[in-house]
Amino acid sequence: MMLELLLFGLLLLGGYFLLHMTLLKLPRCKSTAKLHGKTAIVTGANTGIGKTTAMDLARRGARVIMACRDRQRAEAAIQEIIQETGNSQVIFMQLDLASLQSVRFFADNFLRSESRLDLLINNAGLMNGGQTMDGFGMIFGVNHLGHFLLTVLLLHQLKASGPSRVVNVASKAYTMGNVDFKCLTTHKDLALGSSDYQLFQKYCHSKLCNVLFTYELAKRLQGTNVTCYSLHPGAIKTDIGRYAGFLWSFFMAPIIFFFFVDAESGAQTTLHCALEPGIEHLSGHYFTQCAPLMKIESKAKDDAAAKKLWELSESFCGLS
Repeated sequence: MMLELLLFGLLLLGGYFLLHMTLLKLPRCKSTAKLHGKTAIVTGANTGIGKTTAMDLARRGARVIMACRDRQRAEAAIQEIIQETGNSQVIFMQLDLASLQSVRFFADNFLRSESRLDLLINNAGLMNGGQTMDGFGMIFGVNHLGHFLLTVLLLHQLKASGPSRVVNVASKAYTMGNVDFKCLTTHKDLALGSSDYQLFQKYCHSKLCNVLFTYELAKRLQGTNVTCYSLHPGAIKTDIGRYAGFLWSFFMAPIIFFFFVDAESGAQTTLHCALEPGIEHLSGHYFTQCAPLMKIESKAKDDAAAKKLWELSESFCGLS
């Protein structure tokens, strides 16, 4: 019996590694770009894909602004990045995307202290319930609205530093999302409900917002030297669902263990969009596996919805 269990375990382990070396293996960013003299902002940079992205940019010589809410976790990540890369130009600036006031304070602080901005990587995301400081649904407020305001406030600096790029980390989950403008206007949220499944639905809706935001932003940036891209990082092992309920975590744990890949793999398409030369003509496009996906769902390139989301977001942020 013990021998059979041992053989089964070895087969399972072998299958796991074979799966991750073949079907689940993601392409890597091939750019050899050096970033000395360049400045990048990465939101949610203290963990997961954001931390891996910041590490890579620092290794290339960039001045990296770690835009994070939790100072303690950010400073621990900064020490690790500096030790790993030898680049001491890795700076913490506090940013709570669940507070529009915090976003404005961050932008003001950045513009006062930094002379340029070459890369804005809107990476942070969550799948939590509750509301932001301004009364918006937490998922909508952090995943879309906070990043929207941050980007708009930094556009002038991006244009002045060009050529520059904005990279929005979305997800293939956008395909399961919709934007209910009536619900947004009435309830300041993408949907109602707070069960684990309802939170996942809101997450999907927010990822569609990311894609639509990028699509509209590209149109508004035509004629400038700023380009933007949205992307699906892959099915990645991160702590985005760390506040999920027991049942959701119980059912998702084996799926995540066997079929999701690490954060380093998940950062590759972000890095491709940030660094790959010659993709400027693809501004506004959605990327996956380090390549543009030319055929995306029509709802992700709906001109009317993208424009309406932009205008409503401006109104929510007090910009219009």
